[in-house]
Amino acid sequence: MSPRLQFHGPARQRGAIGLVAALTLGLAMMFMLLVLDSGRLYLEQRKLQRVADVAALEAVTRDGDCLANLTAARYATESATRNGLTVADGITLTTTCGVLQTGADKLRSFTPDASKKAAIRVIATRVVPTSIAAGVGALFSPGPVSLNTRLTATAVGAPAVLPPLAMLTIGSTALVVDSSKSAALNLLLGKMLGGSLNLSAVGWQGLVDTNINLLSYLNQLALDVNVSAGNYTELLNKKIKLTQLLDTAITVLQAGGTTANVAVSGLTDLKVVAGSTELALGQLLQLQTGTPSSALNTHLQVFQLVEAFVQLANSQNGIVVDLPLNIPALVNGSVRVKVIEPPQLSAVGNPALAKANPMGPDRIFVRTAQVRTVLSLNLPPLLTGVAGLPAAILNTSLISGVTDALNNVLHLNLGGALQSVFCVLGGTCQRTNLLILPTSRIDIALEVGSANSHVTDYTCASDATKTLTTQTNTALVKLKVGKIDTTNAFSSSADVTVQPLPLIDVGAITCKIPLLGLGPETCDLSTRKPFYGGGLGVKVDSPVASTQSTHIYNQPPEIKQPPLFYSLGTQGIVDSLKTTLAGVQVQAYKPVAPNVLGDLLTTVKGALDAVNNTLGVVIDGLLSKVLDPILDNLLAALGITLNKVDVGANLSCKPPGRAGLVI
Repeated sequence: MSPRLQFHGPARQRGAIGLVAALTLGLAMMFMLLVLDSGRLYLEQRKLQRVADVAALEAVTRDGDCLANLTAARYATESATRNGLTVADGITLTTTCGVLQTGADKLRSFTPDASKKAAIRVIATRVVPTSIAAGVGALFSPGPVSLNTRLTATAVGAPAVLPPLAMLTIGSTALVVDSSKSAALNLLLGKMLGGSLNLSAVGWQGLVDTNINLLSYLNQLALDVNVSAGNYTELLNKKIKLTQLLDTAITVLQAGGTTANVAVSGLTDLKVVAGSTELALGQLLQLQTGTPSSALNTHLQVFQLVEAFVQLANSQNGIVVDLPLNIPALVNGSVRVKVIEPPQLSAVGNPALAKANPMGPDRIFVRTAQVRTVLSLNLPPLLTGVAGLPAAILNTSLISGVTDALNNVLHLNLGGALQSVFCVLGGTCQRTNLLILPTSRIDIALEVGSANSHVTDYTCASDATKTLTTQTNTALVKLKVGKIDTTNAFSSSADVTVQPLPLIDVGAITCKIPLLGLGPETCDLSTRKPFYGGGLGVKVDSPVASTQSTHIYNQPPEIKQPPLFYSLGTQGIVDSLKTTLAGVQVQAYKPVAPNVLGDLLTTVKGALDAVNNTLGVVIDGLLSKVLDPILDNLLAALGITLNKVDVGANLSCKPPGRAGLVI
């Protein structure tokens, strides 16, 4: 056997295997150390990056800036501290405001600009021990060996790009509640709910002075009624009990702190009489389809919200409110009130969609309530002692004119209030029955339609020049005076019908007269046919037309801020009502029986001047006394003022959406 092929045996092999094993184990340990050490550095880097990301997002979400107050830096520092990174030796947090720019390579870059806040950059640094692997590598490198490594994390946050948002609100800009107003509110709103309220002036003023965040309210309401978070369309369409709507408002206000305690107390008292009426908030608040939740991050006055709740409930519960008539020198009357159409307090949406079709499905539209009021006043107490009234009605020229006309047509002899027809052969005959002031009351219906406003145009070239254009329509007011069927006067679908208030009623009754008049006659008053021969009466059926006005809001505030109000003066409506009252005239009207007397009484029209000069003045003064308290007290308690319309506007050209990391 050749010495070159000699087998050296197992001992020599064991030595080689041991050397290879030792080298392999060493390499394994080195790789394990590298993995562990690199993992430590990776986790530290990720932790630092997470802190920077959250800090940047919070600074953007809270609308921070880099001006004199440096709110962005404060928000970022607060966020980092909550997440375990406290600025100290070896740890820094730098916050910079600026804008984003997109280069030719389609990549975004951050450009610092302290005056802008389109984007916020946060740079976090932290010193950690150098890894063993890096330390070993440094031993073989020239220069000093560093035992620490500085980690750096950069995050740039910016709000999402959203379409412009516009918001309209309608209602009173200011209200101060004293003891008299609180009593009126308790009486009116309590009866609209079917109960009795006893809030103090302080309680009502607390509701006026307190605002509630709409987004917080809707989010809490969704939780309370088991609607999925963010599904505002379903929430606004859902029927919810009024007690639950008030409960949710109480919850949101209590979460805001003790400053709302007075308002919470008032809402608690309202719950007692709220009843079980179910309401859909979509009838009060309009949210355009696809509008982001950030558009709801605004505030509403609690009093206006409660007032709208009550009016919406009254429009649905069928309760017609009976109120005492508390007007000096007027007695024995009643006032009945009902909300025919509830208000729509607020509307939010994209003004570009509204501009394309201002009254279409994407309209931004608000309105006040439509309220109908009917007063019934007893006439005898009002007309007793009116100087010259009996003489005016019974003056010779008027009565003689009527008498002559009737005698000519029917061959009657009217010498008094009740005269007989001479029936030569006896039997059943017809008598003419002349009644003076046959009615016991005068009815007054005042219906105030909805004043409304909607967006027609906008501009968003820059925040310094942005505008919002609206068209506002004042309320159509209907005034009716005469005789009204009050049981059917509060239909939500039918208009109020009014009949003339008769002053002279020429009717007919049936009497039985013995043959040749030998014996007493018997008359059945139940057979009386009113207005058989016509009559004289008072009637007012005069609508005061609405007007249109276009207004441009210059630089309306952002959605989150209080609205910019524009008060459209509508004193002409009140003046028109008063002019209508001053023009009350006594008129002749046709008889019930057709083709008998025709326009008989119009032949004595010239004789009506004496009645107009006396009774017209009386009725004018009467209605004026009634109209002012209705305008000043009753309608004002429902947020309706005829002498102006208050419309508030907000416009966000670049509304902040959900913040995101962009670099």
